[in-house]
Amino acid sequence: MFNDIGALELVTIIVLAVLVFGPDKLPKVIQDVMRTIRKIRDFSESAKQDIRAELGPEFKDFEFEDLNPKTFIRKQLDNEDLGLKEIRNGFDLKKEMAEITDAVHSRDTDSSASSSSSAPSSPSSSSSSASPSTSGGAVDMVKKPEDPGKDDRPPFDADAT
Repeated sequence: MFNDIGALELVTIIVLAVLVFGPDKLPKVIQDVMRTIRKIRDFSESAKQDIRAELGPEFKDFEFEDLNPKTFIRKQLDNEDLGLKEIRNGFDLKKEMAEITDAVHSRDTDSSASSSSSAPSSPSSSSSSASPSTSGGAVDMVKKPEDPGKDDRPPFDADAT
């Protein structure tokens, strides 16, 4: 319950409790807090038992911790019937990402080497030199300027709106 409270925080809480309630009333306050916590636990346990009774015998092994999404996913991944462990072990995300970054970096160095080895020319001709046939069939990711005649929309008029 208090897994993330350290020693310094605990001492601070005790000192504040003594200062706020005083040494005379502190034992009674602690008893009241403990009684309230006990009542809340009893209430939650009775609610869990009522829900289990209403669900029927099919759900006799039902645990409320399974409703936590992290617990549910962890439990399903550990389930051997689904074969998810083999799929998870067969897919190495770091390896796939490393291959993709290597491919991107090698294409960048290839295109920069081919543009630097060619004769100096206009920027439009250097972007056309990195065509798919030059880069070994790779997709050209350089954004090319669009034709102004391609856009059939009229210009925006702020006064007309």
